[in-house]
Amino acid sequence: MQLSPSIEMLFPTEDLPSRLQHLKDLGYEGFEFTVWWEKKDIDELTEAARRLDLTVVALCTKFISLVDPTQRDAYIEGLKRSIEVAKKMGCTRLISQTGAELPDVPRVQQVQSLVDGLKACAPILEAAGVTLVVEPLNTLVNHKGYFLSRSPEAFEIIRQVNSPNVRILYDVYHQQITEGNLIRNIQENIDLIGHFHIADNPGRQEPGTGEINYKNVLKAIRETGYSDWVGLEYRPSESKGSKGSLEDILALVQSIT
Repeated sequence: MQLSPSIEMLFPTEDLPSRLQHLKDLGYEGFEFTVWWEKKDIDELTEAARRLDLTVVALCTKFISLVDPTQRDAYIEGLKRSIEVAKKMGCTRLISQTGAELPDVPRVQQVQSLVDGLKACAPILEAAGVTLVVEPLNTLVNHKGYFLSRSPEAFEIIRQVNSPNVRILYDVYHQQITEGNLIRNIQENIDLIGHFHIADNPGRQEPGTGEINYKNVLKAIRETGYSDWVGLEYRPSESKGSKGSLEDILALVQSIT
C-alpha cells in the first residue's frame, strides 16, 4: 500500500517545489492534485517531481457533467486534454466526478447517460493506458445536489461499462457519511475500485481524529490484495499540522500487519 498526499489540501499556501520537498523529506513517494487547468506551472511541478523522484499519482479531469448527454462531447474533449497533461506528467490515473443531478430528468435516464458516456470514454482511456476513477461524493454534508453518492449504484454502473480502465474512486470519508458498511463494501467490490481517498469523519481531518477505525479499514484493504495508491485527502488538524499528521499516517500504515 502506497500513500499519495493531496498537495493542495495539505500544503495550500506554499509554492509547489516546497510542497514536494516536504513529502520527500517525510519519506513519501507520490502525490496527487486536482484542477490542473487552473495552474500555470505544470512544467514546474513536473520538473520538481522528476527531480525528487516522486510519482504524480492522480489528477482530475475537467468538471463537466456525465449525466447530461448534451455535455458528453465537451466531457470527452476535456478528458482528451486531461490525458495529454497526465501523460506529460507520467500520471496514469484521472479522477472524474459525474456532475449534478438533473432535477427534472428521471434518474434511470441519468444513469444511462453516465454509462453511455463512460463507455464512449473507455476506448480512449484504454489506448492511452490511463485509468479513469469515478468518485461518489456525499450529499449530506459537502456536495448537496451531486448525482452519484451510493457505492452500490456506483459499482453497478462500472459493471455495465465493463472496461478495465474505468473504475471507482472509493473515498472512505464520503462513503462513511453516505452509508457506512465500509469494510464489507470494499471487500466485495475491490475488483471495481481503482483508487482510494481517506480522511476521518466528522471534520475531514486526518485519520485518528474521528469515528472511522482506520487501522481496521486499511488492514481490510491490504487483505484484499490491493497494493496500489491510497490518496490522503484531508485537512490537517491544528494540533498536528501537515507534517505531524503525515508522520502519524506513515506510522499507522507501518503498524498494520
